[in-house]
Amino acid sequence: MKLYEKLADEIEEAVRRGVFAPGEKIASVRQASQQHGVSIKTVLHAYAILESRGILETRPQSGYFVRAKPHAGAAHSQPKRVIATASEVDVSRLVLSTLRSIRAHDAVPFGSPYPDPEPFPWRRINQYANAIARRQSSWNLIDDLPPGNPELIRQIARRYAENGVPVDPDEIVITVGATEAINLSLQAVAQPGDTVAVESPTYYAMLHAIERLGMRAIEVPTHPAEGIDIEALAQIIGRRKIAACMVMPNFQNPLGFQMPDERKRQLVELLGAHEIPVIENDVYHELYYGDTRPSTLKNFDTKGLVLHCASFSKSLTASYRIGWAMPGRYRAQVEKLKFLNTLTTPSVPQVAIADYLRQDGYDRHLRRVRKLYRQQSRIMSAMVERFFPAGTRTSAPQGGYVLWVELPERVDSMRLYRAALDSGITVGPGYMFSTRNAFSHFIRLNYSYPWNAQSEAALQRLGELVGEIGQRAGKDANMGERA
Repeated sequence: MKLYEKLADEIEEAVRRGVFAPGEKIASVRQASQQHGVSIKTVLHAYAILESRGILETRPQSGYFVRAKPHAGAAHSQPKRVIATASEVDVSRLVLSTLRSIRAHDAVPFGSPYPDPEPFPWRRINQYANAIARRQSSWNLIDDLPPGNPELIRQIARRYAENGVPVDPDEIVITVGATEAINLSLQAVAQPGDTVAVESPTYYAMLHAIERLGMRAIEVPTHPAEGIDIEALAQIIGRRKIAACMVMPNFQNPLGFQMPDERKRQLVELLGAHEIPVIENDVYHELYYGDTRPSTLKNFDTKGLVLHCASFSKSLTASYRIGWAMPGRYRAQVEKLKFLNTLTTPSVPQVAIADYLRQDGYDRHLRRVRKLYRQQSRIMSAMVERFFPAGTRTSAPQGGYVLWVELPERVDSMRLYRAALDSGITVGPGYMFSTRNAFSHFIRLNYSYPWNAQSEAALQRLGELVGEIGQRAGKDANMGERA
C-alpha cells in the first residue's frame, strides 16, 4: 500500500470511530504533514482520496472538514419493480415550458439543464473563432461536409486514446451537439413504431428523440448507484422485441451515478447476445469527481453495437454546440443521415475548438470545474438537508452538476414548480423524466451556478414551499377521508 493510501485509510477509520465528528475541521495540510511525518504532497494526495470517498470536503479559505453524514436513505434508493409497458412519449411541451420560464422570469436557475457558462473559457474560444473568421473570409461548403473537421476529429480521438478508450478516428462523426448525435444514432438503428428501452428516470433528451421519431419508450427501473437494472431489462427483452436501448452510464441525468465497470460490461454483453444496439449518452464524461476518467460502454464493445454520443457543451462551451457520435457498425448510416438531416456542422466552431484543444489548458480548466462542482454539490445537498422538511432525500452525484431530490410523497412537483416560479425560482419537475408520471414528487436541481446569499435564500424559500404544499396536501387528504 502506498503511503498516501495508508494515511487516507487511517483518517477514514478515525472518522468512522467518531474521533472526528461530522462538520469538524481536521488538521491543515501543513499540520498533518508534521503530525504524520510525511510530505505535504502525500497529505494532499490522501485528502484528495478522502474527498473522492465523501469523507472530507473542502471549504474555500477555511480548510478541510469531515463531511456531514448523508441522509438515512438516498433519493430513489431502490429501483421500483413495475410492470413494463411501452408508452407514447410527450414530455417536450413541459420541458419547453420550463426552459421558457427560466428565460422569461430571470429566475434563480435551479431548474436549468445548462451549466453556468462563467467558469468556461468561452472568451478564449471566441478569440480563436474571430481570428479564424478574419483569416478566411469565405468557406467552401465541401470543407464542412461530414464527418467533420479532420483536426477536431484527431483531437477528440487523442483524448479518448489518452484515457484508455480504443477509438478509430474514422469512426467519429461531428454533429450539432450531443442532441443531434443521439437523434441520428436512434434513427440509424430503429424505425417509427419500434420500442426503445430507457432508464427510469431518464434524461428527457432521450425521450425527445423517441417522440420525434414516432417510437415508443419502455422504462426500466434504475438504481441510483448501479444504473439500469440489467436483470429487469433481460426480462423485458425476453417478453418483447426491443429495437434499441438508450442509457447514460456516467453521471446520469438526473441521478448522477457512475455505473460500475462490471455492470457496464454485463449490460454490453446482454445486449450483444441479442444483437440490440445501445446508444450511450456520455455528455458529462469529463465532469467526474474521482481521480480517473470513467470507462465507457465503448470500452466493452466487441461487436460495434455501442453508438457513443458526447459533446463539448457541458465541459467547454455550450454556445457552439459541437458534439460527435462514434456509432460502431452504424457509422456509415449515421454519416449519411447527418448529411440528409442538417448537411453540415459549421466549420468555424469546429476549428476554434480544435485550436483550443491543441494550444490551451483544457485539462487545467477541467480540474477547476470538477473541484467547483464537487464542492457545490455537497453544499447544495447539505442545504437541502437543512432547509427541506423531514422525509426529503437526495442523490449522491459522482459527477456532473445536478442533484435529484425526492420530496415527501404528498408534495406534487408541478405544484411546487408553479409556486417556486411565483417566488422567482425554477426547478426541474420530476414529470419531465418519465412517460408514466412515476416521479411526481421528485425534482432536479442545478448546482453549477455560484453559491451565494441569493441562492441560499432561494433554496430556503424552496424548502418552505415544500413544507407548505405538503401540509395543504395532508389537510386535503384528511378532509377527503372525513367526507
